[in-house]
Amino acid sequence: MTFVCYPKCTTCRKAGKWLDENNIAYQFRDIKVENPSYDELAAWHQRSGLPLKKFFNTSGLLYKSMELKDKLPDMSEDEMLRLLAADGMLVKRPLLIGDDFVLVGFKEAEWKGRLK
Repeated sequence: MTFVCYPKCTTCRKAGKWLDENNIAYQFRDIKVENPSYDELAAWHQRSGLPLKKFFNTSGLLYKSMELKDKLPDMSEDEMLRLLAADGMLVKRPLLIGDDFVLVGFKEAEWKGRLK
């Protein structure tokens, strides 16, 4: 399992602490250092079953400064994936990637349901 997060993010730290407290093994990946590629994001999107817009960090400064709230509805999936792959700060985090699932954002009940 891969835990993709931004170490300065409080939600990411909370999720990491939860994983550690529940003895769940994972590989840590700093999204700022190693941004997900287009192909990874496309595969994770497919595996998650979620709409692609759920992969955007809508509360982030970059998202807001780029006015993506207004632009995303008119963008193709390819354009959205290219944008996400361009800067990890646009990607919603944390991400927990398993063999047959992808969890986007930290919702403890959802993580518990999937991992226990």
